[in-house]
Amino acid sequence: MKIKLDENLGRRGAKIFRTAGHDVETVASERLSGATDRELIDVCRREDRCLVTLDLDFSNPLVFRPSDYAGIAVLRLPHRATDNDLWAACEVLVRGLRIAPLEGRLWIIHRGIIREYRPEQ
Repeated sequence: MKIKLDENLGRRGAKIFRTAGHDVETVASERLSGATDRELIDVCRREDRCLVTLDLDFSNPLVFRPSDYAGIAVLRLPHRATDNDLWAACEVLVRGLRIAPLEGRLWIIHRGIIREYRPEQ
């Protein structure tokens, strides 16, 4: 899967996803730090990359409709999170990507589980 890591995930996050076989680019390596949410998600759409982020704004499906993108994964960390909390959330996402595609979906990774947004049919 093609992934774009938001600026708050760093090199270690990239390594976790690359080790799992994913094609990873980062906001920092593409000099997108400071880009607006809209600019960032538009780049992800053009590159056909899912976005992995800690930014809770991307968890609003009314603003960022999941079906319009290659996927959005929002990592929800505990208050006063440690680096280990972040890496554990990345690992949960990696395991989830082995089981199901993220394309066109919104996943919220929280406390070791993945919740998928499903609009009412």
